[in-house]
Amino acid sequence: MPRFDPVPSDDPIATQLLDNYFTSRALGFTTHPGGYRVTRPDPAWFTPPQGIFLVMYDDAGNPVGCGGVRHIDDLDATTTYEVKHVWIEESARGLGWSRLLMHELESRARDFGAQQLVLDTNASLAAAQHLYRTSGYTEIPAYNLNPNATNWFKKIL
Repeated sequence: MPRFDPVPSDDPIATQLLDNYFTSRALGFTTHPGGYRVTRPDPAWFTPPQGIFLVMYDDAGNPVGCGGVRHIDDLDATTTYEVKHVWIEESARGLGWSRLLMHELESRARDFGAQQLVLDTNASLAAAQHLYRTSGYTEIPAYNLNPNATNWFKKIL
């Protein structure tokens, strides 16, 4: 089973995982003519109880994924946290660990008092959208102006 360690989003291991995430996004991004816009997460967003950033490790202690949740302005008078930068290294894909990471992020957000989670994604990420839909997220209208996003989701906790 993987291990989840909270770290600042600018921790060297988190930075390497995020670099891999951003590189992958830039290479596979086809929905916007201007290409993918990299926005590094502000560590303050992921400082408890405002939020948390997790690095996921495999049984051998190798970092294999990351993701975070952060409090945003409440939507519909409901305490809302946003899921950000969910990433699983290629070597760890197909093991069901993305679902474990999402479950852990949801649990941490619940501990902070979240009543719902939202996230944005891109149409080019079909596997991610499948994960979100099969994890109880439903598509909603845009809640932010993320220039990379084409689809928005929420889940009531």
